Amino acid sequence: MNINQVVRRLIILIVNIFLTFSIILSLVGLEIFLYSKNRTVKSADAAVVLGAAAWGSRPSPVYRERLNEAILLYKHERVKKIIFTGGTKDISFPSESKVAMDYAVKEGIKADDIFIESASHSTLENLIEAKKIINLNGINSVLLVTDPLHMKRSMFIATQMQMDAEPSPCETSRFQSIPNQLKLLIHETWAFSELLFIHYLVKLMW
Repeated sequence: MNINQVVRRLIILIVNIFLTFSIILSLVGLEIFLYSKNRTVKSADAAVVLGAAAWGSRPSPVYRERLNEAILLYKHERVKKIIFTGGTKDISFPSESKVAMDYAVKEGIKADDIFIESASHSTLENLIEAKKIINLNGINSVLLVTDPLHMKRSMFIATQMQMDAEPSPCETSRFQSIPNQLKLLIHETWAFSELLFIHYLVKLMW
């Protein structure tokens, strides 16, 4: 086999790997997009609101719409409690969950019906900390509140943690324009693909 044949085979291999990788990512992205349309009509013991940025003492526009979704669920008596998640990277500012609680109380939610955690800084950590609250307070079922394109990955993690969770994506998500949706979809496709890879790798090893 001469050098030209080796180079040709190497190029073919690289192209095939690239095409396979692209197809897998496309299928994952399609699954995320289709799942974003899912919305339960069930009620539950509590709503779990996944964190997003807080701007000082105010929720960011993205976080605010998640909070509004949970507040509507509570006011429509589909949940009895709300769990707000999210910490802060700067201790001079309140945590995301504290900002969320203050916002919800101003909107008429009873403080006694709110749980918060301030230790998490990612989707996975949000759900880990929420699970602790769920276990400690006899909560059996939850509605998961986040943006529609973020829901597939969030529900996958919740399911792996054996939460009795149903999706309740915020209908007023700030990711409405095509560029914003595409940007979030690309992010979620990569993040969910990475999560799936680690998940199945661990299962294979064990």
